[in-house]
Amino acid sequence: MKKLLSCTVLFAVGVLTYAQGPNSSNIEAENQIKQVIETFFDGFHKQDSTIIKATVTDEIVLQTTSIGEEGKTLFRTEEFSKFLKSIVGIPKSTSFEEKLTSFSIQVDRTMANAWVGYEFWMNGEFSHCGINSFQLINFDGEWKIIYLIDTRGKDGCLN
Repeated sequence: MKKLLSCTVLFAVGVLTYAQGPNSSNIEAENQIKQVIETFFDGFHKQDSTIIKATVTDEIVLQTTSIGEEGKTLFRTEEFSKFLKSIVGIPKSTSFEEKLTSFSIQVDRTMANAWVGYEFWMNGEFSHCGINSFQLINFDGEWKIIYLIDTRGKDGCLN
C-alpha cells in the first residue's frame, strides 16, 4: 500500500510539474513578446528608428490590407527603410498615437504570433483602427519581429 501511495504521489507531482513548466515558460515568453511590441511602439511614438530597429530582424516584411473606397480589398508591401523614414519624418507639430487595445499571443518553441488590436489617433482625432499581426522568432533567447501585417479601417474594429 505504501508503494502504491508513493507511486501515486510521485506521478501526481510529475504531472503537476510538467503542467506548470510549459505554462510558466509560455507566460514568460508572452511577457517578453509583449515587451518587444511595446518597445517597437515606444520607438514609433518617439520617432526613434534606433529603438524600432532593435526590435526587428534585418529582413522584416511589412504589409497592410484594407478596403478601398470602391469596396475592393487593397494590399501592399512596404519597404522597412521607407517606413522608418516616414515615421522619423512626421513633423514635430503633428501628434500621433497608436493605442494598443488588446493582445493575444501564441507561442510554440521559437515562433510566436501576436494579434494586437489598435486605434490610431492623429492630432487628437480618431483616424483608423484595426489589428496588427506580428510574427516573431526567438533567436537564442531574444525575440525579434520578422513580419508585420495590419488591417486598417474606421468601422468594426476588433478589440
